[in-house]
Amino acid sequence: MSRQDTDDIWKALADPTRRAILDLLRDGPKQTTEIVDQFPDLSRFGVMKHLDVLRSARLVKTRSEGRVRINSLNAAPLRDVIERWIGKYEAFWANSLLRIRDNAEEAAAKPQAKRKRG
Repeated sequence: MSRQDTDDIWKALADPTRRAILDLLRDGPKQTTEIVDQFPDLSRFGVMKHLDVLRSARLVKTRSEGRVRINSLNAAPLRDVIERWIGKYEAFWANSLLRIRDNAEEAAAKPQAKRKRG
């Protein structure tokens, strides 16, 4: 995956409307009009621009069936981003969470130890 591909994915994910479109497509392919109907505050043109960004990032695939366009989620680029970026930090966060848990358990045990002595 090139740097430009990665940049396109992050750009696409940065917008809440585009994330909402991806959430819609997670449930299965949708016609463009079905997607437009889910965003009454946006024009058809506005939704189409968001779909163009998602297509450019390869997060959405579109096929034509006559005059109807069917959009579907392509999760492969998301997996690549997770492996490339998020996976690197997973061990760090896991260790941090374990330290927090250990500290919380230790703090919870201290009042009990004081009560037993008293």
